[in-house]
Amino acid sequence: MRKLIETTFITLDGVVSAPEKFAAPYFDDEYAAYARELLFTADALLLGRKTYEIFAPVWPNMEEIEGEYAVRMNTLPKYVASRTLTDADLTWNATVINGDIAKEITRLKEQQGLNILKFSTGDLDRTLLEHKLVDEYHFWMFPAIAGTGTRLLDGLATTHLTLTKSTQLASGVVVLTYVPK
Repeated sequence: MRKLIETTFITLDGVVSAPEKFAAPYFDDEYAAYARELLFTADALLLGRKTYEIFAPVWPNMEEIEGEYAVRMNTLPKYVASRTLTDADLTWNATVINGDIAKEITRLKEQQGLNILKFSTGDLDRTLLEHKLVDEYHFWMFPAIAGTGTRLLDGLATTHLTLTKSTQLASGVVVLTYVPK
């Protein structure tokens, strides 16, 4: 069975929105190596609609800048959870998951293959948590305070996790790896 791994950026005050405002100064070779290792453990991506709409126009143009990382991002199949998009709306090697999202993600996890990597945190996470579908979280804690913005999983019921790994990067970013209890 495949694992579903969530990877998301977060500030010290819990903000996950607008990472372009706080994350970019910390993108260095060490960051890139960790991100590459994580991406290459997966053979599919799971994205919410909003993340897909941000990524799809950008990543196809990143191969010259990001090299093999962008090639991998662009060639992996993407599953986009959306109540409004259709397959006709999608490009970038993507397929819509609509209807019973939990059932479809469970089916994907039961297939043979590598991990499924989910970028970003948003509305889809409510369904994933409710159905206990995420197997591992990688929270990239950036040494920045946003002050305002969407907070990590705001409004959800208390959920307990177990810390399995902590990776401190020289830039001050700490990647906290958790699994559900």
